[in-house]
Amino acid sequence: MPSSKTAKVTTGRTDWEALRAMPEAEIERMAAEDPDNPATDNSHWAQATIYVPNGKTSIHASFDRDVVAFFKEGGRGYQTRMNAVLRRYMEAQQGKKANG
Repeated sequence: MPSSKTAKVTTGRTDWEALRAMPEAEIERMAAEDPDNPATDNSHWAQATIYVPNGKTSIHASFDRDVVAFFKEGGRGYQTRMNAVLRRYMEAQQGKKANG
């Protein structure tokens, strides 16, 4: 599907050409030997929670400039991070109501 956006060239340490040329079995072997790969250690998944998020509701909200700037400093996904903070606050408040 054509896109009206132009592709951005990103720089990084990954040699994508070498990776594309590598057999799938070699990639799987390397991933299995990588100690930083959480899929290789079941303890990483012991406390995992899987859930289906409720839908999203679009609203107009105004936030202090410094608050938005703080979240934007983290890069893409700042609105998702803001939502996560609000969710934690909501869950903490609901916990207080249930316990008190």
